[in-house]
Amino acid sequence: MAAKWIEKVTGPFEDKKRWRQYKARKDRLPPGYRKAIDGLERYPMYAGPIARGDVFLQMLEDLADLIERAAVDETPIRDIVGEDPAEFAEAFLQNYADGQWINKERLCLNNTIKEAAGET
Repeated sequence: MAAKWIEKVTGPFEDKKRWRQYKARKDRLPPGYRKAIDGLERYPMYAGPIARGDVFLQMLEDLADLIERAAVDETPIRDIVGEDPAEFAEAFLQNYADGQWINKERLCLNNTIKEAAGET
């Protein structure tokens, strides 16, 4: 009973476990790749906030998979992100649009206009 109440306030324990696992994976990366993933991790927090924690964690885990594979293959960072890292980050974020808060607002706007137009 107490665990459910605590999770209601702090979020799912499983998400916290996934976050710690992601951080540990990131810490094991070589310095240049770690620096790159730090920047790529920070960008969506400002450019495309993801409101759902599970979607954000999945995005980070997928990003870690990509960067880990690049590190193992010794793929240069620029070969991963290209000449415009922001463009790469935004394209990467498009795969996780389901968790972005703006989708909820788009749905709300569409429903409001339908209602106003008498389409419901």
